[in-house]
Amino acid sequence: MSAPERIPPRSVTTAELLAKGELKVRGRIREASNAVLYCSVSYEGRDAFCVYKPVAGEQPLWDFPDGNLARREVAAYEVSQATGWGLVPTTVLRDGPYGEGMCQLWIEAAPDAELLALVDAEEPAEGWKAIGFAEVGEGKTALLVHADDARLRKLAVLDAVINNADRKGGHLLPGGEGRLYGIDHGVTFNTENKLRTLLWGWAGESLTDEALSVLAGLRDALAPGAPLATRLAELVTAAELDATRARVEAMLASGKHPEPGGEWPAIPWPPV
Repeated sequence: MSAPERIPPRSVTTAELLAKGELKVRGRIREASNAVLYCSVSYEGRDAFCVYKPVAGEQPLWDFPDGNLARREVAAYEVSQATGWGLVPTTVLRDGPYGEGMCQLWIEAAPDAELLALVDAEEPAEGWKAIGFAEVGEGKTALLVHADDARLRKLAVLDAVINNADRKGGHLLPGGEGRLYGIDHGVTFNTENKLRTLLWGWAGESLTDEALSVLAGLRDALAPGAPLATRLAELVTAAELDATRARVEAMLASGKHPEPGGEWPAIPWPPV
C-alpha cells in the first residue's frame, strides 16, 4: 500500500501575517509626530518585523478628520497594488495592543542608495533632476536634486493620484533587489490639491506610456462598483473618492506630470 500523500503546509501571505499575527511591541520610533511602534509579528510559523501606528496615537490635524490617518495609509497601499508597481509595503488595518491601527511590513533601507543630494551648482548633473534651491547656512544656498530614477518617477505618479501632502526624503526606502518603497501616507486623499513632494523633477513633462496605461487601468478600477472603488469607499469619504477619480482623469487628459498649483507649499518641511 502506498504512503498517503503529504499535503505541504499552507503558505502564509504577508497580508495574513500582518492582519492575524501576534504583535509584540519592541520599541518606538521617536522622530515621528504620531505614535509609531516597531513590532514583531508571528503567525503560523512565519515571523517578520512591522510598524504599528495606533489611531489613538494620531495627532489631530485641522485639514483631515480625526482618527482617520491609518485608513488613508491602507488606502494608499490599495491604490499602489492596483497600479501593479508595488511601491507601498504591505499595509493592513487591524486591532493591536493599543487599539485599531495601521500595520505595515518593516523595510530595511539599503544604506548606500543615493536618491537625494545637495550640490553646489546652478543646474543638475546628468542623471539628476532639480527640485529647487535650499539654504545651507551662512547665507549660502545649494541646489537640491533627486535622482532621475524610473522608480521615483512611478512614485511621483502615485503621489499625484493619492494627493500626497508629505513626500519627504525620509519616506523613500530603497529595498533589496532594486525595489523602492514609499512610506508614511497618512495625509493623502484630501479633496483639495495638497500635493507636497520632493519629486517635482518631472513636473510638466509628458507621462511615460507605462504611466498612461496604469492610469487608464486605475480609471477602470475606480469606477463605481469596481473592487478597488468599493474598498476605498471603506477607507476614505465619497467626496475624496470622487476627487481621486478626477485626479486620474486630469492626468490622462493632460498626459503630463502635474505642476505645483501655487495654493499650497510645493515642498514639505523639513524636506528630508
